Amino acid sequence: MEFELNEEQRILRDSVLRFAEAELNGNIRVRDRDHEFPRELWLKCGTMNLQGLPVPPELGGAGLDPLSSAIALEALGHGCRDGGLVFSICAHLLACVVPIWKHGSAEQHARYLGRLCDGSLIAANAMTEPQTGSDAFAMTTRAVPEGEGFRISGTKIFCSNGPIADIVVTYALTDPAKGYHGGVTAFLIESSRPGFSVGQRFEKLGLRTSPISEVVFNDVIVDGEAVLGRVGGGSAIFAQSMDWERALLGATHLGTMQHLLEQATDYARTRKQYGQIIGKFQAVSHRIAEMKIRLEAARWLVYRAASRLDRAHDAGFDASIAKVFVSEALVESALATVQTLGGYGFMVEYDAERILRDAVGSTIYSGTSDIQRNIIARWLGM
Repeated sequence: MEFELNEEQRILRDSVLRFAEAELNGNIRVRDRDHEFPRELWLKCGTMNLQGLPVPPELGGAGLDPLSSAIALEALGHGCRDGGLVFSICAHLLACVVPIWKHGSAEQHARYLGRLCDGSLIAANAMTEPQTGSDAFAMTTRAVPEGEGFRISGTKIFCSNGPIADIVVTYALTDPAKGYHGGVTAFLIESSRPGFSVGQRFEKLGLRTSPISEVVFNDVIVDGEAVLGRVGGGSAIFAQSMDWERALLGATHLGTMQHLLEQATDYARTRKQYGQIIGKFQAVSHRIAEMKIRLEAARWLVYRAASRLDRAHDAGFDASIAKVFVSEALVESALATVQTLGGYGFMVEYDAERILRDAVGSTIYSGTSDIQRNIIARWLGM
């Protein structure tokens, strides 16, 4: 399978890369240190329609196919050194905007999509719960019918963008007898609703400019128009959004891995020890060669997964394979860059230590590497 970029995709890649390098990297060390979400830069990304890449233009998006969306996100990851901002965009786009586009009513489209695509609204996904973690089948958040709507109660945890969200894509149990498959419904809940609150805010090892928190639903009343898709259809919506997230979030990792490769190569070509550049030492050159191998393999897996979204019944299989490989490759390449830079790689003045911290989370969010291997094994009949 060939993935040669066409002229439009090359133009897209170059324009996003130029934008990210020129507009998104100022003062990143301070923002990272202070756990500061860069709202002004978020809105700049909205002018590029990065928060609405695959959404049709008539609904406010850029109208890109999934592979072209991956190419744009790869360029964003390559050019933007703020891993938290990149992650917040992806959490908003892939876990929230995509399911609203795919399953929302015409009224929901008109009310939310345009402003989600231009960044004037920020979305968060609320699925994980404090006692359930990866076990979605153990969900306890309830949505009880009341009048023509529902009363929602429960607590969600690790909600990326939670502290700044205007709208939260929330999954709640509507039929305990049916359980996860058929008993879970997705809702669009505005953060201004009475009973909604932001709970504990968390500080993280990495991705510090992407805010994360609990969100609490204390008898939040919504009408039937808040249901996303159909009552009982939440598990299918969530599964599809995870396919998109696992496939396309990995595209940003490709860009980061490309940056790491360039940084390590440039350093190895100029740093001298024992009378020669360190790239002449096989230990260093082989380490960098492995970075290139990982990047090329990861790119093929991501492009394949992206190209099969919405076209293949087993797209989730490809997405899980790409997710586990690319996330682990990112961590390995970030560590290899720190090792190549030596003491400089350990210092905050260089990108490498921050990228390494950011990379660790990639093996956890969107389903841990262990969960991805479980999914892959099930696809193989085990």
